[in-house]
Amino acid sequence: MTARQASWWTPELALLRDTSRDFFAREAVPAQARWAAQRSVDRGFWNLAGKAGLLCAAVPEEYGGGGGSFAHEAVILEEQARAGDTAFGNAIHSSIVAPYIQHHGTEEQRRRWLPGMASGELVGALAMTEPGTGSDVAAIRTRAVREGDHYLLTGSKIFISNGTLCDLVVVVCKTGPPSGGREAVSLLVVETAQEPAGFRRGAPLDKIGQHGQDTCELFFDQVRVPAANLIGGREGLGFVQAMHQLAQERLVIAVVAVAVMEAVLEDTIRYAKQRTAFGQDLIAFQNTRFTLAECRTETTIARVFVDECIDRHLHGELDAQTVSMAKWWTTQKQNDVVSRCLQVHGGYGYMSEYPVARAFVDSRVQMIAGGTNEIMKEIIGKSL
Repeated sequence: MTARQASWWTPELALLRDTSRDFFAREAVPAQARWAAQRSVDRGFWNLAGKAGLLCAAVPEEYGGGGGSFAHEAVILEEQARAGDTAFGNAIHSSIVAPYIQHHGTEEQRRRWLPGMASGELVGALAMTEPGTGSDVAAIRTRAVREGDHYLLTGSKIFISNGTLCDLVVVVCKTGPPSGGREAVSLLVVETAQEPAGFRRGAPLDKIGQHGQDTCELFFDQVRVPAANLIGGREGLGFVQAMHQLAQERLVIAVVAVAVMEAVLEDTIRYAKQRTAFGQDLIAFQNTRFTLAECRTETTIARVFVDECIDRHLHGELDAQTVSMAKWWTTQKQNDVVSRCLQVHGGYGYMSEYPVARAFVDSRVQMIAGGTNEIMKEIIGKSL
């Protein structure tokens, strides 16, 4: 089953696919080595993506977006993944940060921030994870204390994608007592373009993969944030808001996982038909054919499952247990399939200039991001 046969597929999405594929081939693929060396994409790339209509595709047109749905976001993310680009942080920007503002922000907040995000003038980031906490949102220590018409924000966040380039960052923090649980969590937008007093960005983190992806620590030392930047305008809603958006975040990860599997498998099949060993094409060996047959089968199953999840999400029917299954299983299979495809390439698969080698190291974080796969199994297990 391909995306064209999925129940959510339309001719309009086919056009968007072609536009996205051309854009990433022209603008992203040639820049990969430079972005990896500088540990971030070029800032101007965001503006190019905005002009091409590839940012905030699901944001209503009245706020500057594309007026589409998550299906449009999924197509763009798939084409970026197929191009082998893990540097451009559009998944965070358009599919995670923008929805926080669109679905939970006040009307004033939507009109203030979404148009700039859609154009690329503003780059968004989400600051949730802390050095001492991972998937446990209720245990965060970053705190915002109300002082008149401002909050004083203190704490630190780690592993923040788009952290170096971001112009605004949604910070998950405690507005209630430090010992408070879920009811004390709020979301506060910090406008970072002008580097407010007390705000500091750490150096780019040295990751084993996704070298071009802009990732760093963020530090807040009594940063003054207008009370008007509290998402939704009320304290204590942050945990519910975060949980509401996690389903889409995890679906995004699954969408990317399947696209990577498909791209790497197609590349490996081409390689096996061209490479010779012991006087015959690699594809002629039974072991190679069996390996690729298994990879094709698992990739097809993953595609069918994720397409079903997209359809359910578009109809508001995707539950936490199902998306948790999709996230852990597709990312596990992504790593399995990429590893087996690397083996088919032999020694060349270990060379960094080959796409399969880059996919091998870039894929590993998929089983960690968005809640570890162990947490996904815990969510599923509790529903049994």
